[in-house]
Amino acid sequence: MSEEFKLSRRKFLEKVTVGIGGVLTALFGIPAAIFVVKPVLKKDESSGWMRLGSISKVTPGTPTLFSLKVERETGWITDQDEIMVYVYTEDGRDYAVMSNICTHLACRVRWIEERQEFFCPCHNGVYDKQGTVLAGPPPRPLDRYEFNIENDDIYIKVG
Repeated sequence: MSEEFKLSRRKFLEKVTVGIGGVLTALFGIPAAIFVVKPVLKKDESSGWMRLGSISKVTPGTPTLFSLKVERETGWITDQDEIMVYVYTEDGRDYAVMSNICTHLACRVRWIEERQEFFCPCHNGVYDKQGTVLAGPPPRPLDRYEFNIENDDIYIKVG
């Protein structure tokens, strides 16, 4: 055998060690890298149009409460949120979809039929049927959702 192709025991063990290290790095490193990077690259599926319910459930002149469960993924954690909204119409043609979250400190508002107003029990915030502030500390009207009506169903944009 020629002198230039001779491999010493030290060089052989060095190459085997590097080879085994490379295989182990690929075996454990690639799945670990995918685990770390995947949530960043994943598209948020909780945003978009979601069916709220049948528009025929809405009584003109009275805000109607609808609830919707939405699954949200944040990094490696999946949470299920409940979105509650009031749908209001005066005439059955023009609608408004309002959040039931007070704009003051994010407490839930409720519709008080006897007084014909939304009431926030946390700091006595009061809103009218359209969500406009009547009294209390809320800085702005109830937030509105973008919505779409198709056939008899109402869809809201979430996310």
